[in-house]
Order: sequence, then structure tokens, then C-alpha cells
Amino acid sequence: MQNLKISAAFSIRRLPSYLHIIRNLRREGEKYILGAAIARELHLESIQVRKDLGITGIKGKPGKGYPAEVLVDAIEGFLGWNIPRDAIIAGVGNLGSALIGYEEFQLNGLNIVAGFDIDPEKIGAAIHGVPVLNTTTIAINVPLLHVKIAILTVPDIYAQDVSDTLVDAGINAIWNFTNTQLRVPSHVVVQNEDFSLGYDMLCIKMRSKRSLMVY
Repeated sequence: MQNLKISAAFSIRRLPSYLHIIRNLRREGEKYILGAAIARELHLESIQVRKDLGITGIKGKPGKGYPAEVLVDAIEGFLGWNIPRDAIIAGVGNLGSALIGYEEFQLNGLNIVAGFDIDPEKIGAAIHGVPVLNTTTIAINVPLLHVKIAILTVPDIYAQDVSDTLVDAGINAIWNFTNTQLRVPSHVVVQNEDFSLGYDMLCIKMRSKRSLMVY
């Protein structure tokens, strides 16, 4: 059972990459998508792609593949990206500002409606058309904005305090880009993003490549 859960988790992680490729192929005029085409792009086995896509409930036609439109809808529906969701960003420094400007979010149903910061030079301004409000107004503005998702990009030393304020204001899902392990009530969902982990994996892959080289 545990192995099945791990396998499903990896399948879900691959689906966004599949979706990106499928969207590109669809823009190029492809009406049907072969699993083998996705596999080639990502250096995977075709059988793995078929198994991954299978968790969305869609089935391809032998020799023809998957209808592109239906496949996009199936993946977006499985990931929940077909339901528009508003969110706010707490902390609009370099990372927060970059995330506000990341156009892929809107393609995936995520709409950032406001940023919050304590920098007087940013408060009252707009970043990529998104207004920046004072962090001290989170308790007032989050309920008015009717948002339940917050992206947390504040400095680590403020992460827990801002998280507490967000939860008290009605946020029940936090995408945490800080290095702080947040303490939240059981009804709040937290997704941690660890950039150092990605760099660690890159270093490991580089080391593995070097070890396979023949001199």
C-alpha cells in the first residue's frame, strides 16, 4: 500500500510537465497526443507515461493516442487547475515579485489578487498590476478579498508570525517558500518549497554524471 502511495505521488508530480508538453503540441495543431511523444520529451518509458495518465481516468486509443483537448481537461481536472482560485502573496521582495509576474499561474487557475509587505516604498504601488497592501492590514483585507490561499515569501524570522496572522484572517492553505517549518492548526494545509533541495538534487546528478565519465 505504501509503495502505491509513493508511486501515485510521483505520477502526480510528473503531470504538470506532461500538461506543458501537451499544451505546446496542441498549439502546434496536434489533435491527438501519443504517450510516446511525451515520453521522448521527458526521457521516460512510454509505459510510465500511460500509467501516469491513467490516474486521471483518461484512456488513449491504440495507434492514435489521446484526444488533445480531452487530455488537457482530464489533467487540469485531476490537478484541480480547472477551478479558478484567488490567492495573496505575503512578502513582495525579489521572489514574491517574480511569483506575481509568473504568467503560468493564471493558466493553471491561480489568480494573485494582492500582495502584502511592510516596505513603505512598495505599499500602495502595484507589481505586474497587482496592488501591494500593508502587512498590518492582513486581518482586515484578507476577508474582504475572499481568499483562502496565501503564498508566503517573507524573511524566515517573520514567517511564523505572518502565518499566524494569515490563519486568523481565514487562510486555510499556505504555499510556504520560507525555510521555517510552520506551526498551523490541523485544518490548514501547508506546502513547503525547499529551493536548497532542488540544488542538492542538481549537485547529486552532476556528481553522478562525473562518476560515469571515462578518462
